[in-house]
Amino acid sequence: MKFQSLVLILVVLFASTTTNQAISTSDSSLVNISDPHVIEIANFALTEYNKKNNEVKLKYEKVINGISAIIDDETNYCLTLTANNGSSSNNYGADVLEKPSKNYTLGFFARLND
Repeated sequence: MKFQSLVLILVVLFASTTTNQAISTSDSSLVNISDPHVIEIANFALTEYNKKNNEVKLKYEKVINGISAIIDDETNYCLTLTANNGSSSNNYGADVLEKPSKNYTLGFFARLND
């Protein structure tokens, strides 16, 4: 779990540097994993991933943990979630940017090694 959290933080830092914005840990906060809005964002990430991946469609199970950071009136969510590929459950990392107009953009989605 510690390794996954480290990977998640590295993903956030990588995504923020690609947009020329640094995220400091003091500007980020843990998300409430049972918050319907956080669950909506996780489902958005899965839906976008499924649109691009024709092989296996993932089904949402739960959000394990995550952080959010507000940058220039936009909120960046970095989530670790569990999804099922039809035969097994795996952990995935997702980075989603939410704009003030409630538009989401998927920055990153990948399976995390256990």
